[in-house]
Amino acid sequence: MVRNRPLLPEILQGRAAAEPANRAYVFLTEHGEEEAVLTYGELHARALAVARQLSRGCKPGDRALLLFPQGLDFIVAYFGCLYAQVIAVPVNPPRKNRMQDATRNIVKDCAPSAVLTLSAMLESTRESLEPICGALRWFPVDQVVDAVDTDFDPQPCSADSVAFLQYTSGSTSDPKGVMVSHRNLVANQEMIQQAFGHDQHSTFVGWAPLFHDQGLIGNVLQPLYLGATSILMSPMAFIRWPLLWLSAISRYRAHTSGGPNFAFDACVARAARGDLPDLDLSCWKVAFNGAEPIRPETLRRFSESFASVGFSAQALYPCYGLAEATLLVTGSEKGRGPRTIDADTGELGHKRYVKAPSGRGRTLVGSGLVRPETSVRIVDPETGRSCPANQVGEIWVAGEHVAQGYWRRPEVTAEAFQAECDGEIGPTYLRTGDLGLVVDGELYIVGRLKDLLIIRGRNHYPHDIEHTSQSAHPALRPGGCAAFSVPGADGEKLVVVQEIKREERLKVDATDVAASIRAAITREHQLSVSDLVLTLPGRLQKTSSGKIMRTAARRRYLEAGFDLWAPRTQSVA
Repeated sequence: MVRNRPLLPEILQGRAAAEPANRAYVFLTEHGEEEAVLTYGELHARALAVARQLSRGCKPGDRALLLFPQGLDFIVAYFGCLYAQVIAVPVNPPRKNRMQDATRNIVKDCAPSAVLTLSAMLESTRESLEPICGALRWFPVDQVVDAVDTDFDPQPCSADSVAFLQYTSGSTSDPKGVMVSHRNLVANQEMIQQAFGHDQHSTFVGWAPLFHDQGLIGNVLQPLYLGATSILMSPMAFIRWPLLWLSAISRYRAHTSGGPNFAFDACVARAARGDLPDLDLSCWKVAFNGAEPIRPETLRRFSESFASVGFSAQALYPCYGLAEATLLVTGSEKGRGPRTIDADTGELGHKRYVKAPSGRGRTLVGSGLVRPETSVRIVDPETGRSCPANQVGEIWVAGEHVAQGYWRRPEVTAEAFQAECDGEIGPTYLRTGDLGLVVDGELYIVGRLKDLLIIRGRNHYPHDIEHTSQSAHPALRPGGCAAFSVPGADGEKLVVVQEIKREERLKVDATDVAASIRAAITREHQLSVSDLVLTLPGRLQKTSSGKIMRTAARRRYLEAGFDLWAPRTQSVA
């Protein structure tokens, strides 16, 4: 039980007292050089100073926006909020002085009293924010004077008080503020430690955005919970030089690092160019892969590409989680490697798992074992009854790590966080909205309930169609496809929006590309594409973890908003 464990503010205070000189966080430049370092003592002192300033203008329970580029000031601001018992709200910082629509929606929803940011960003963000929510208190964290002997004394907080709001990615709807309590945080940190086999010597390397749950919970809070060191870099540095990530793992002898599926593909693509740096990845024991559908071919190619520099396929660690459960729900076993099953595609369309001959069905990658600290049920979303073995249903989760609900949305909270299995007496469950099944104790993710396509009475999972599309021709951009349905005269119609690779757009014939996509989808899914939109790179919106925002793509399609690379092709059927 969490009541016997110290909460995160107490943990930081204890580490600052016992090991003040130990390095907590190191931030790297785009050249892999150390730009900034925070010891546990320095983090505690700076967080105290921020908390003192906050307490003069805010009261416990007020919300404070955290608007920062990737860097260590974000971490100082976050712990300053925890010390002051002000609810932190991490958000995506403006790009080129332009506030994203999702960020504007978050600001309106959480009604902040203050903004923590950098002095260089203060004026531009003030101009963007104050027209939305009125006058705010502004705290440039880089100008707050460190204070070891401050008169501010952090008061003990309740385990059930809200520590921060983690806004959802908005991949299927508008962002919602998940109320994560101190109890949720330490419960999930304990789960991660046990599931990943961590201790105080488990060095981390991470580049995920710190306002995202994977970056914050996994790469910032887990190392602090352990007393370990975390090496951080910016997402843009990874996007530009994916192998910089692997170089940092090699240099700092990282035990744990990972990211979404596309991160592993990006490394393989860059290594294929022949510019592989001097690496030794034998230290890498937990290479976690989560946040989007995990592709078996991605795992295979990554293992093969980096086996020569010491990477072991047994280090691959598929996992599953979501903000509503703080972060982790299921995870593999350290050193075991991934599990896969081959499922009959036709039976999956009827929400049943039937084993298919190897190579003749859809290969599903397991997302890990159900942990003893949590309860995972597969439930028929229409009846609320537990599914029999080998049937696909909605994933329901219960445990101390499941958050309290959505900020100021009682009706949606009741629907999502207080589900009960029909005919059973037991805990209430979180409805994840994800579809999956459990085979031999392993959770397999099949799709997303809201994204499920029902065409001519048969279920189809959009990420399977997207994978088929982007693999149909070498000129097509991986991770640049959205499949969805729209109403038609005879029922739902399939629409596919596919991005072209930037370097290929002037080299290939559009008719050939379109024909390849249509033929592949017909062959693999027995579906006719009603409307195929070939568009330019970067036109599909993605979440901060790289997920395609299909709802946004559908909305933009209906508004005829895509820039066409080639004339759209419609089915004659």
